[in-house]
Amino acid sequence: MRVEPITCLRPDPKHVEEFAALPYDVYTNEEARAYVAEHPRSFLALDRPETGFDVDQDPYAPEVYQHARELLRDRQLDFTLLKDETPCYYIYEQQVGDHTQTGLLCAVSADDYLEGVLRRHELTLLAKEQDRVEHIKTLRAQSGPVFVAYRDSLAIDVIVGAAKMAAPLYDFVSDDGVRQRVWRVAREVAVESLSVALGTVGEAYIADGHHRAAAAVRICEERRAQGKKNDPSDHFLASLFPASQLRILSYDRVVSDTNGLGEEELLKALEERGFSCAPTGGTPVEPKEKGCFGMYAFGSWYELRWQGEPTGNPVADLDVSLLQHEALDPILGIDNPRTSDRISFAGGVGTSELKRLAADDGVAFHLYPTAMDEVMAVADAGELMPPKSTWFDPKLLSGLAIRRIW
Repeated sequence: MRVEPITCLRPDPKHVEEFAALPYDVYTNEEARAYVAEHPRSFLALDRPETGFDVDQDPYAPEVYQHARELLRDRQLDFTLLKDETPCYYIYEQQVGDHTQTGLLCAVSADDYLEGVLRRHELTLLAKEQDRVEHIKTLRAQSGPVFVAYRDSLAIDVIVGAAKMAAPLYDFVSDDGVRQRVWRVAREVAVESLSVALGTVGEAYIADGHHRAAAAVRICEERRAQGKKNDPSDHFLASLFPASQLRILSYDRVVSDTNGLGEEELLKALEERGFSCAPTGGTPVEPKEKGCFGMYAFGSWYELRWQGEPTGNPVADLDVSLLQHEALDPILGIDNPRTSDRISFAGGVGTSELKRLAADDGVAFHLYPTAMDEVMAVADAGELMPPKSTWFDPKLLSGLAIRRIW
């Protein structure tokens, strides 16, 4: 991979806790407005600038993006944000419970994205992609890092481990209960060592932030068409993490009704499609392996197990694909989960919440989490994941580094 250290705007340590926020796309409109109302100086206010307007405001209007630019200026003027002009890597560690993951804030090459070295596994929607294009252009900065995974590298681990012996630049617990720590790596020899080690990484994988990546690359291509060479837009802001450290939680499905089926009819249909169905009564089912599903319906839990053989196709063999093609579509009538208003998705929630969401009339499915190896296999094959396949946890914060590109 072609990776570079970054110069950036970053929060003063005194203000980092109130400024850094979860990514813009984990909030609904209502949630974003409520959060910004309580945290008006947070990064989310400029990452979702429509929250500064009435609810009927067009979120894609020029004045909305201009508001984000004004907020960025204001946070510099009141010294919430400091300008760090030394090319640095930033080590970014997150800890929740007994889980810890440690990555690097840096800049990755747009050419690696275009040439397939940096691989993707999701489709992007044009409207969402264009929103990030306009946001970057108006701010003249890349404000949210793309979450990237790479296969583990001992050389990188050793350098990162040595750098973490120093005192962290930031050390705080965010609103979601995650301990966030950041170290600044500025010594020239350490920066060069990390650059060399990162250069030995082969393929890497976008875990989250496909729209941010696509938008940044579009801007790069536009500026190249204008004759810009060796431009900052040739790279884009990313957080790189070793794949083995990442935690993926289940991304569950809730259908609002049983498609007119009674209890016996539903169970018979599932068995005819290739599932075994074992009732557990009121005992929730926590899937312990691939091919195992928990189902809540008619006031009871059932353990479903897929009896079929693997196909060898990395997409078709995903549990989310099996559930869609063998149960949700043929039995419950959810032919297109992207557009159906009868299905909802719940990432990282427990069985109690699934039971609540299913209520008396619905059906909830609790899945075994998609593995990172499965994500990489799909990307390596040049295929796409079904919608809502992965819920990475914890979520990376945005606003820890803002990379100016002109």
